[in-house]
Amino acid sequence: MNKAELVDIVAKEAGTTKKDAEQIINKMMETIITTVSKGDKVTLVGFGTFEARNRKARTGRNPKTNEPLHIPAKRVPGFKVGKEFSEAVNKRR
Repeated sequence: MNKAELVDIVAKEAGTTKKDAEQIINKMMETIITTVSKGDKVTLVGFGTFEARNRKARTGRNPKTNEPLHIPAKRVPGFKVGKEFSEAVNKRR
């Protein structure tokens, strides 16, 4: 499913226009990105938690030359799935 398909489904299920549904989805994503960028968590009970995680510096290898290279430490976005979401996915196997 892509974003356009998600907008269509949300608009239909919520009984609203596609334009309104897209604005809501965009604002929700923007809010999650801004909050996680600040270092805070966003927890949606039953769905999951979005957070920034610290990744340590490490030594990698250039695949073309096989030479070692330094990969610096950085923060990366992370998502921990919620219990209800996980159970729903596992039921539909």
